[in-house]
Amino acid sequence: MKKASLLISLLLSVLCLLAQTSKKDSLIYKSPKSGLYQEIQRETKPLNIVPAKKHMALDLTGKDLPMDTTRYQRVWNNNPVCQGESGTCWCFAATSFLEAESFRINGQKIKLSEMFFVYHEYLERALQFVESRGDITFDEGSEASSVPLLLKKYGAMPLSAYQGKPIKNKYHHHREMIAEMKTFLTNIKETQNWNPNLVLQTITSIMDHYMQAMPATFDYRGKTYTAKSFAEEVVKLRPDDYFNFMSNMEQTQNQRTELIEDDNWRHFDEYYNVPLNEFFNVLTNALQNGYTACICGDISEPGFDREQGIGMIPNWDIPSNAIDENARQYRLTNKTTTDDHCMHIVGVTWHNGSYWFLTKDSNASAFDAPVKGFRFIHEDYIRLKMMNIQVHKLAARPVLDKIIK
Repeated sequence: MKKASLLISLLLSVLCLLAQTSKKDSLIYKSPKSGLYQEIQRETKPLNIVPAKKHMALDLTGKDLPMDTTRYQRVWNNNPVCQGESGTCWCFAATSFLEAESFRINGQKIKLSEMFFVYHEYLERALQFVESRGDITFDEGSEASSVPLLLKKYGAMPLSAYQGKPIKNKYHHHREMIAEMKTFLTNIKETQNWNPNLVLQTITSIMDHYMQAMPATFDYRGKTYTAKSFAEEVVKLRPDDYFNFMSNMEQTQNQRTELIEDDNWRHFDEYYNVPLNEFFNVLTNALQNGYTACICGDISEPGFDREQGIGMIPNWDIPSNAIDENARQYRLTNKTTTDDHCMHIVGVTWHNGSYWFLTKDSNASAFDAPVKGFRFIHEDYIRLKMMNIQVHKLAARPVLDKIIK
């Protein structure tokens, strides 16, 4: 009798799951709503009201979505912070990741300055612009892989030491600053005036105007530090311990290679290119074993609902069982998957037969969602649309052991 009851319960569970997975998703058109980003824009200039265009979206009505954060196996992280009117998600995500790592390893709850890394990144990129004779793009975007490199070379600062914006501003505003720097560098290229000292001095002057000058020393909890000594004595992370992974079929797999993407202006070539299942296993292994992960990819899909904080792939786009390396590569090759946003994954849960990931997001639209500053992302979205992952090397040990002999 007990066996019969068990079989009936199992059958009902399977039928329920099949009903959920076979149900057709619906397409709707939504009008964008005014939110935090418009508030941010109004801080520095009057906002011109432009009639909002409707956009295609996945209809989430009636869906059973795991939006209760207590259901997730979570790792400590600082509260979400908005990146304002700046294209620096790569730094906000990676900085949040390093904060979580400092707590995991050292028990230190530190709020680091994102703009410390951004400041040095722009200087390095401007110098590379000179050295390459203008053969790289100069813009706000970069990769999460840059931040451990900057930590190793320059150190770090707490947010209390360097805000990276005028005191009167609540948010970061980089549009005018970037435009000014790009105009200057365009002139450098046109006049062939490849003077590195002039370029670094001018870029520094522009940033000091918009972001404020960076202090040489600062006090933190009763002690004076430089950026280097703060990184060594307080943050206490080993930048070389952070590994990056990607998954594509175009480049040789199971070896390190370059992420081919404009934002990878350094041509950083230490991304482990692994099969899709291994790529996904890196992420799940990390979250299930007390680590977090920084992840970058494409958020332009109809199933990435900014207002609801949900990331899913509608089955009218592609059925879940058809998402594989081929489908992923097709989108990479035709450029419908691009590396346009980085986030910090801090939790995982199992819901209706799939993994869901609790994801901390610095984008302004994330603060319009029901759980401010967080997204809930389905595993299909990770497999199909996320391009690269950064984790501590121990979190990726099962995958690395197959590659590094």
